[in-house]
Amino acid sequence: MTSMETISDCCESLRSSVASRRALLLGGASFAAWAYLPKFARAADGRDPRLVVIILRGALDGLATVAPTGDPDYAGLHGAIALSSSGPNAALPLDNFFSLHPAMPEFSRMYREKKAAVIHAVATSYRDRSHFDGQDVLESGFAGPGRVQSGWLNRALEGLPKGERVTSALAVGPTTPLVLRGAAPTVGWAPVAVPQAAEDTAMRLLELYQHRDPVLASALKQGLALDKAAQGDDMKPKPGTTGAGAMRLVARGAAKLMAADDGPRIGALAFDGWDTHANEGGPVGRLAQLLGGLDGALAEFETGLGARWRDAVIVVATEFGRTARINGTQGTDHGTGTVTLLAGGAVKGGRVIADWPGLKPANLYQGRDLAPTTDLRAVMKGVLKDQFGLAERALAENVFPDSSAVKPMQGLVA
Repeated sequence: MTSMETISDCCESLRSSVASRRALLLGGASFAAWAYLPKFARAADGRDPRLVVIILRGALDGLATVAPTGDPDYAGLHGAIALSSSGPNAALPLDNFFSLHPAMPEFSRMYREKKAAVIHAVATSYRDRSHFDGQDVLESGFAGPGRVQSGWLNRALEGLPKGERVTSALAVGPTTPLVLRGAAPTVGWAPVAVPQAAEDTAMRLLELYQHRDPVLASALKQGLALDKAAQGDDMKPKPGTTGAGAMRLVARGAAKLMAADDGPRIGALAFDGWDTHANEGGPVGRLAQLLGGLDGALAEFETGLGARWRDAVIVVATEFGRTARINGTQGTDHGTGTVTLLAGGAVKGGRVIADWPGLKPANLYQGRDLAPTTDLRAVMKGVLKDQFGLAERALAENVFPDSSAVKPMQGLVA
């Protein structure tokens, strides 16, 4: 057997052993991905910024997460699951028009402390309703699906100013998400115990690559070190852990790694299960449980990052929204406009940013959805520009190709 065949066999064995661990990752926290940067401190202000992108797979009901309780057409459209600003399980007021789902008290507190913000009526450039294509557009950064096999976050890493070069990318979980997929070498990691066979395979792969590809060898070595560091008892699933608990678990492990001086500066997580076609629930129910898990994950980042929280930005996004009117099974179908959430010490918060289109029938997109008035790429561009100093031209040409008409949103980062 040749060396290249041996390498191929090792890679295939490693992929298989990692994939077999998918069952160990509980519902609601499917994977995470990390980009590892060298120490990243700006001499001018001493900042050492962190960025986390959380993708909610399945399409989030933005009208239920941040409800326009001041819109006279909202309650009629969302019917039995509409939030109310009064009564039992009342929504949490954000301003005199928008209210937050009661399952998110931690985000509400961050908002009051001006460390969280909401962008409403937001969407990618995608206007159909396929989860697969919608997620492809969300993560690739292109205007349409099926364009490339690399993600906008990976391309953003490659475009960092000189002196802030990425040394490797670390994929957490059974697969590398498209948003961080690209030319950088990746290795697998998940916040659960690693079978000995997988570790042995990884060590064989590391030995093979020491001389053939030092950069990949370095990435793999870092991945094994992170794997070992993240196997503490506090980050192992406990019997009976729910999807909401799994979100907190993944966030806790991620925050622990990102808080370290030599840890990741940029990461992406994905949480599954947001496709609420039936029995979505209002202030209590299925969506409430999911939002409670997300709220807990944000709190875990705040606690786990410690002093790093000051320079952190967390962006929560989804592939598209859900219909403004509930269906016959007390759920919502695939829609368009939704919300993007920002949290972190570096966020210029305490604001709901919205060019509100209204919910009258004539104002709904295709007569059924919240009409999008903000391009999600503008939000991402604004964060990347302010947080890491990426040039507007690089953002328009490389990170989000052919998007020069979409200008970075200003003032999202304090």
